[in-house]
Amino acid sequence: MARILLVEDDKAIVTSLREYLAGEGFAVETADGQRRAEALLAEQSFEVLLVDMSLRDGDGFGVCVAAQKRGLPVIFLTANSEENSVVTGLDMGAADYIIKPFRPRELVSRIRGVLRRSGRDTVVRLGSVAVDTEKGVVTKDGREIPLSALEYRLLQVFVNNRGRLLRRDRLLEEIWDAAGDFVNDNTLTVYIKRLREKIEDDPQNPNLIKTVRGLGYRVD
Repeated sequence: MARILLVEDDKAIVTSLREYLAGEGFAVETADGQRRAEALLAEQSFEVLLVDMSLRDGDGFGVCVAAQKRGLPVIFLTANSEENSVVTGLDMGAADYIIKPFRPRELVSRIRGVLRRSGRDTVVRLGSVAVDTEKGVVTKDGREIPLSALEYRLLQVFVNNRGRLLRRDRLLEEIWDAAGDFVNDNTLTVYIKRLREKIEDDPQNPNLIKTVRGLGYRVD
């Protein structure tokens, strides 16, 4: 799971982006200014930074310099009126920029493009199972596992919500149209069983997709 540092002082943008990016399989840490961002860069590891050019504390250029010292790519978040700043940022070595307001899907596409170009890993690992979220490929012990569209979507939901309890109604909402098929509570049970048979060492005693009795499922 790629780790993103979002440097933004608009709380509404932070809340919406963090939720959306988490749903796309990214782990997101946030900072509201340059000093906090630099402290996090010193303490933690990240794969890419999303940086607002205009910050109440410091500026995006300072964050970009700190990121480049660690070899980390930066995507600037900028307003239409900051064209000259965009040029400056690109000249400094920023990997990309996106103009506000932007569509979240476009931002995700930019992020994945930057990760791909920088050669950073987009593979999520669950024990011996590896999920390449860029290629849509799942392997176990190095061998590719053939999954249906619905099985892959179900696994993706679990991967994107590791450590969280997922109730059955939430899972149904997430996967009902993944393959254009109708999915009800009974078929959800069947698909979880099929998925376990493909990724678990012992499907009868699952170690990856765990049942929380009377509540739902959880992947740690």
